[in-house]
Amino acid sequence: MSSEAPPRPRRRRIWIWALAALVLLAGAAAAWIHWLLGPTGASAIVEIPEGAGAQAVGRILETNGLVRSGRAFALYARWKGAAARLQSGYYKLEGRGVPRLVEDLTGGRAPVMVRLVFPEGWRAVDYAERLEAAGFDGAGFLAIVRNPPAEWTPTYVEGPTLEGYLFPDTYDLPKGADPAVVVTVMLRRFDREVTPERVRAAEALKLSIHGWVTLASIVQAEAGSAAEMPAIAGVFLNRLDAGMPLQSDPTVAYALGKKLPELDRYAGDFDVDSPYNTYKHPGLPPGPIDNPGLEALLAVLNPKRNDANGLPYFYFFHAGGRLYLSSTFNEHLRKLNRYYY
Repeated sequence: MSSEAPPRPRRRRIWIWALAALVLLAGAAAAWIHWLLGPTGASAIVEIPEGAGAQAVGRILETNGLVRSGRAFALYARWKGAAARLQSGYYKLEGRGVPRLVEDLTGGRAPVMVRLVFPEGWRAVDYAERLEAAGFDGAGFLAIVRNPPAEWTPTYVEGPTLEGYLFPDTYDLPKGADPAVVVTVMLRRFDREVTPERVRAAEALKLSIHGWVTLASIVQAEAGSAAEMPAIAGVFLNRLDAGMPLQSDPTVAYALGKKLPELDRYAGDFDVDSPYNTYKHPGLPPGPIDNPGLEALLAVLNPKRNDANGLPYFYFFHAGGRLYLSSTFNEHLRKLNRYYY
């Protein structure tokens, strides 16, 4: 009796073909995944919003052609444990592949920065205009300056706004940064100038930090150059000590929201009923009228108060690019008649 054995070579061939098919499928899948996660060759500046999750970030990258699949980006970020570490901001990115992009957005690449210069003596409204022109929220910035939250306003700010404490400097700001971030950066920069030695020097002049900054803002607006600042500071300090009104034109301009050349005495500008009008109200105004630089701040602490004979200066004016100082009103009138009129 005989029995037929199965055709072993045929069964073996089936297994070989099946294995080959699996290898091909695995290779194709691997190639597809490699392509899906691989470079796209695109580049773009993108904004990653605050609090955006991996899925939302993936969609942004896909929309800009930086990845082929936003979903694949999100899955990869979660698999690598990086989803919670994706950082917000503006970035200039290249489509170098999902692994590289995950690395870029978790600290491997700094957000796009915008460099802005804020000159000494600018008002907050000028800052806001420059911020707006550079793509920031200038209106939001100004709203915070005019009505700052008490919880993060420095204790030495006694006035109703943050005018005066937005330190003029060159700033590298993350593109599109929230207005609160911009204000905080400027306040922290100002705080670096409030050293214990300078606070003591201000106190020796009977000035609080707020008074120091307020007077410095007036000196900043009045001076034609840094060299003039100590003498102008001396005039105003002498007037304060003597109980004389400061009579500073820039304070009137600030009260009216005008630039200094726009003031019109004949239109009654100097009669404006404002606590910032130092022609009508003695002492310092309620707060700074601009954001003074370091030279003006230091000039107040190191004033030139007296002439060669030891007489205190009380008057000054500019003419022909020069500063003229006087100790008496009669001397002041004589110099005006000779050099100004």
